Amino acid sequence: MKIKNLFTLAFVFFGLALATAQDDLLNQLDSVKSDKKEIEIATFKGLQICNMQSTKLPVKGEFYFLVSHRFGDLTEGINNFFGLDNALTKIGGIYGVANWLSVGASRHTYRKTYELAAKYKLANQEVDGFPITIVGYNTMDIDSELKKDESLPGLKSNHRFAYTTQLLVSRKFSDSFSFQLAPIFVHKNLYDGILDQENTLLLAAGARYKLSKRLSLNLEYAGRVNLPDEFKSPYSNPLTIGLDIETGGHVFQMVFSNCQPMNDVAIFTNAAGDWNGGSVYFGFNMYRVF
Repeated sequence: MKIKNLFTLAFVFFGLALATAQDDLLNQLDSVKSDKKEIEIATFKGLQICNMQSTKLPVKGEFYFLVSHRFGDLTEGINNFFGLDNALTKIGGIYGVANWLSVGASRHTYRKTYELAAKYKLANQEVDGFPITIVGYNTMDIDSELKKDESLPGLKSNHRFAYTTQLLVSRKFSDSFSFQLAPIFVHKNLYDGILDQENTLLLAAGARYKLSKRLSLNLEYAGRVNLPDEFKSPYSNPLTIGLDIETGGHVFQMVFSNCQPMNDVAIFTNAAGDWNGGSVYFGFNMYRVF
């Protein structure tokens, strides 16, 4: 999928959203306005679409326990027992500090990474009102596997840090369909100038389509937009397909992706797989609410 096609698709969806919002505004001029706005709910059922975050937040006082797992390369077949031989795991928790703010922490087996996160709502989509939900999301990674040795004699503590800044903009078009756009900025304090970049800018898009009362199909893609023309990256743009399964007390997500690591920095800049004849990874996200 080319980035140009992603931009075109994104502009079409949000053009429709703004047109609908304009019609709603004209209709409101002929009616009596209410002081209380009704907030659109359940744009996404999970805190994540697949790998990337959705605009859903925990309510105040809620605690989510998260376990995510990504098996190894499915395309190796029985040789690695369809990925079971080299899986990665993420364990973490997310707490709703307020209805508009949550904080989270997780630990990843990939490079023994610790990830801290904050998610905050800037605007709500309203029924017959404001057309979109806007949420900010920031992460900080700490690469605890990175040690000072002969190859890195000048390593400093801040070299272990990497960051993402994300602006999540979503709209629920109907009970069945929701769409999200997200400009994303990734910064690494330590990077390989041949294989990687210090700063990466991406435009991501995700969608959810409800198949039944407890089942929905999800899709997401992120395209890097600031790669130099002469730069040949060994990594792919992340493309992921998922399935939400709602059960009592939690949402279970099945995921197929060309990226095995689950920390945001690696998802958006180090997807080593390739849907076009390369590696594909299967896994799941499981949230339990307390």
